[in-house]
This record gives sequence, C-alpha cells and structure tokens, in this order.
Amino acid sequence: MSNPSPIRLAAALSTEHRGRLMSHAREVNFPEGTRIFDEGNRAETFWIVRSGTVTLEIPVPGRRPAPVENLGPGELVGWSWLFPPYVWQLGAEAMTPVRAYEFDGMTVRMLMDADPAFGSAVGQWVGRVLAHRLHQTRTRLLDLYAPH
Repeated sequence: MSNPSPIRLAAALSTEHRGRLMSHAREVNFPEGTRIFDEGNRAETFWIVRSGTVTLEIPVPGRRPAPVENLGPGELVGWSWLFPPYVWQLGAEAMTPVRAYEFDGMTVRMLMDADPAFGSAVGQWVGRVLAHRLHQTRTRLLDLYAPH
C-alpha cells in the first residue's frame, strides 16, 4: 500500500488542525459539468473533494482551456483564497458529480491569524499544493507549446 499524498488533507494536517478546519466545513454538491470557478474571478472559498473528480484548467488563447490536473477525494480545490488579491489563477470544472466540503476563505484566514500553529500548518499545506500545481501547470504548458 502506498503512502497517502502529502498534499491530501488527511496526510497534510494533524488530527487537531484537521478537526479545527473541518469544524468550519459546509457540505456541497456539484453536478457533472459545473464550472466551479474561472480564472480571474474573485477567490472567496475553497473546497476539499469528498467524492468525484474536479479538473483544473488553464485558459489557452484561441482554444478550449487545457486540463492541468484531475483532483479527487481528499484534495484541495483552490488556493487563491489565501493570497491577495484573492483572484483565481486557474479554472475548475466538475468532471463527474462531485461532493465536497466548502470553506469560507476569510474565516479560515482569521483562524490562521488567531492561532499561529494552525496558521503555519495550513499555510505549509497550501504551499505544498501550490508548488505541486505550479509543476503540473508548467508540465502541461510544455506539452502544449514545446517544439516536438
């Protein structure tokens, strides 16, 4: 059996910090084909997938958006809520019916400010997710634009 991904919630946060975060979750559902967010829009919330698949996309001028990564259970959807100016850097679509936990970004930022240990843990988790997504996006752009 493989180890859980360090960017999945269960492996990223301690039981205490995970419980604190989850106490502010709201359950939501997205039907297949739902646009969850689009690049450039205000980022006020984020989600953790419970079931289903969310595809992250990067806009490509003159073409359909290019898929960057598929996200599944336990994975964070959205990191732009944590960094000013709180604007989405990618787009996201539900590729299957998705059940997710939804969080208010401002509330979580306030919790992070009030508890430095919690704030550090969440910030490090989101930072690891961001680094991973940057790598995935770079790889996808090379696939699209590199000379073959």
